[in-house]
Amino acid sequence: MTEEPQEQVEQVEQAEPQQPEVVDDRLLRLAADFDNYKKRAARERDEYVARANERLLKELLPILDDLERALKSAEEHEEAQLEEGVRLVHRSLASLLQRNGVEEISTEGKFDPHVHEALLAQPAEDREHGDVLDVIQKGYKLGDLVVRPARVIVAE
Repeated sequence: MTEEPQEQVEQVEQAEPQQPEVVDDRLLRLAADFDNYKKRAARERDEYVARANERLLKELLPILDDLERALKSAEEHEEAQLEEGVRLVHRSLASLLQRNGVEEISTEGKFDPHVHEALLAQPAEDREHGDVLDVIQKGYKLGDLVVRPARVIVAE
């Protein structure tokens, strides 16, 4: 089994004066070991991403099936079934996102530039300056990471 790169460096540094060829050989091996480590780490990282994407896709496929059924109902002009199909797809997708840690950003109260994007400012007599008046597009966050800020209209 190969030694850890740090141990190899320490051995080279502590070694008694050796032939330059021996030191060069050890440094080349150390560089090769480090290069192999970087390649292995990159492969493992790509594998983790692929596995995470696979899991997400497996959970999205039933929602795609529901959407296809809703579209098929739309072709048959069954409005009640179409509406129920779209509601089912919405519930399924919202549930999937929630299970994976996605939360809707609150738009109640004051404008927060960290999670909101002001698209428009309007005068509002019954509201304080900086209050969120309306939501143009909902925002979402994953843990503390803002995936998409909420686009809002703010009171002047």
